[in-house]
Amino acid sequence: MALSTPRFRNRRSLAALPAVVLLGTAALSACADPGASASGDASGAAQTTAARNGVVYNTSPDQQRIRAEKDAALAAKVPGLIGKDGKLTVATTAGSIPLSFHATDDKTAIGSELDIAQLVADKLGLELDIQVTSWENWPLKTQSGDFEVVFSNVGVNKDRVKLFDFASYRAAFMGFEAKKSSSYDIKGADDISGLRVSVGSGTNQEKILLAWNKELEGKGKAPATLQYYSSEADTILALSSGRTDLNIAPYPSTVYRENTRDDLKVVGKVNAGWPSETLVAATSLKGNGLAPVITEALNSAIEDGSYGKVLERWGLSEEALPESKTITEENYAATQAAATASPAPSAAGKSS
Repeated sequence: MALSTPRFRNRRSLAALPAVVLLGTAALSACADPGASASGDASGAAQTTAARNGVVYNTSPDQQRIRAEKDAALAAKVPGLIGKDGKLTVATTAGSIPLSFHATDDKTAIGSELDIAQLVADKLGLELDIQVTSWENWPLKTQSGDFEVVFSNVGVNKDRVKLFDFASYRAAFMGFEAKKSSSYDIKGADDISGLRVSVGSGTNQEKILLAWNKELEGKGKAPATLQYYSSEADTILALSSGRTDLNIAPYPSTVYRENTRDDLKVVGKVNAGWPSETLVAATSLKGNGLAPVITEALNSAIEDGSYGKVLERWGLSEEALPESKTITEENYAATQAAATASPAPSAAGKSS
């Protein structure tokens, strides 16, 4: 995909951002994991990718998802306004392999996020209704009732709990990736000084980089130049061609590329809630009663093993949680304290 001419702006006055490059037609509103698609036969014929980590990824529209049995007791707990149409309307951005992305037919949304959503829908006795949206639109459309829950690698943070309730289902990490020939080892702010780093706008990873740049400025060091692209394809093309030095993205996506490409590698890993801990969670409207029911459905899937099978299928077993918890504005502080005291699995040794 051709890129439009890069536009350079000084956004210091807008977001205290020391150095920014905006690229692509949707730079100002780029989503957290913008449009990803598995390349393949346009007919959508079955296609698999055997990765070096031993995972065989099915990227065709014929997913043959792992399913779960309906739990009548849980189904009875679904709020009436949500369950009356017999569907669970799930929003996803379809923008980050292997989490949520378009299959080889370029139209069917697949990935680990949707497999987990399928387990929840099955447990609640509801039909899974997948709605693909952009990152910047899911908050408003969830508030308006267009979406009942979001499964799209959404990390819990202090701002989001003011508007939404959460049911956790995966550890939340971000990975730094670079060309295989590089020697970067990213562990903190000092390691990105003066580098060009691509990142999604309005994301937890952007917040991390902004904080690190502020730290660098305080030390009198050169901040990183943050670069924004309109799609994952453009982002990775820029990285592989040397137009950027680093990309920060959901850790599972960086691991996927490290194991399915010959030119990229993971060079760092950071919790998505840095400087504290956070989790990936199903996101629903605050106070509508759905989050606790989803939490119970997730715990049922954890107990019967279907949850573990889904994560194994997508090479994400290291990010499994032993238990799903409901996180709201009321218990957020306590949850954060507990998470910091007992950090989520970190897959030590697999970040470079």
